[in-house]
Amino acid sequence: MPAPLGQRPPQGPPPPYGPPPQGPPPGYYGPPPPPGQVMPPPHPAWGPPGYGPYPGPPRRRSNGPVIALILGGVVVLGLGAIGVFAATLNNKVRDTGYSGYTTQSPTFTAPTTTEGPATTTSGPRTPASRTPSAPATPAGPKAVYALADHPFLKPGFGANTVQGCALPAMDYSPAGQDRFLRAALPCIESMWKPAMNAANLPYQPVELHIITEQSQYPCGTVRPDQTARYCQGGIYWTANAYAAERNPNNPNHPGKYLGQLAHEYGHHIQWLTGMLKASDRAQYDAGGWDTPKGLDLNRRMELQATCFGGMSLAPLSHGAIPIDVIRVALTDAGNRGDYDIYPTKDHGTPQNNATWVDRGYKSNKASECNTWAADPGSVS
Repeated sequence: MPAPLGQRPPQGPPPPYGPPPQGPPPGYYGPPPPPGQVMPPPHPAWGPPGYGPYPGPPRRRSNGPVIALILGGVVVLGLGAIGVFAATLNNKVRDTGYSGYTTQSPTFTAPTTTEGPATTTSGPRTPASRTPSAPATPAGPKAVYALADHPFLKPGFGANTVQGCALPAMDYSPAGQDRFLRAALPCIESMWKPAMNAANLPYQPVELHIITEQSQYPCGTVRPDQTARYCQGGIYWTANAYAAERNPNNPNHPGKYLGQLAHEYGHHIQWLTGMLKASDRAQYDAGGWDTPKGLDLNRRMELQATCFGGMSLAPLSHGAIPIDVIRVALTDAGNRGDYDIYPTKDHGTPQNNATWVDRGYKSNKASECNTWAADPGSVS
């Protein structure tokens, strides 16, 4: 899978706001940070595809030798194969799908309509009993596999305001985080569903899974010490990882959890609209997730989820929840990203994360979250 779809753990500001740590954190084997730069909290390596929203597509390989062998066999066995081919050509047609792509895009069954009461017949069919085929059922909303020119990114779509959001008092245990997030999700869902309907795009609620031990999920393996993951309609929330993010510059606060939930829900919007699948295909065409173009696409994807997260926070700021929760959520999102010590630049710099979450929050317009069309500097 591409890079993890959680956000990089935050790094505290440089002095005078906090003294730098003495030496590298456990598990870090790179060079020390430059003087005056604070090391981010200990965190496992981010790793190659396998930790994100969908399995990373394999590198494109040349099939020339295999094709040559197949063609040689066809020449040798051509006469015999013609008879078999003619006998079975119309027997079955199979759609092999998109090569190397394993993520399932959202599928939705359109409501069926009937013109009258159904009738049942028995006995063999005869030519006289055949009737003209009924018109096909109208297609329901479908995801659109596009990026910069996606219809959802045209002007007019934003998250709806909510009147209130009853969040429980925060308990930082896994069970307490579960209660808090499940109370916040209906508010976020009620913001986005009207926008999806207005854009004629499919919609379904996200599924929340609390992860407290290493587990298999549809996109691979998730460890409890990693940040949250999004995969195929579900958020896999690693509760202990967030409770462990404690330092003077990043104390536990309900806003941190709400901001992270909003970011992961941003990936859900990408999945529903089709942008997540389109990004995966583009990475495949670029030669892989870890190529320069693949990493550029991954940063654009992550920064758009951050921008959509800002849009989720905007309607909540009108009295639905305390404003200090919103402020901490925005600050936490702006403190995450690719710090210099991280070898893989796949989430965007903290400065760019701060810019995009602020842009989504202040505008509440999906058109302002078009990271796919942004200049390279703003998605570095």
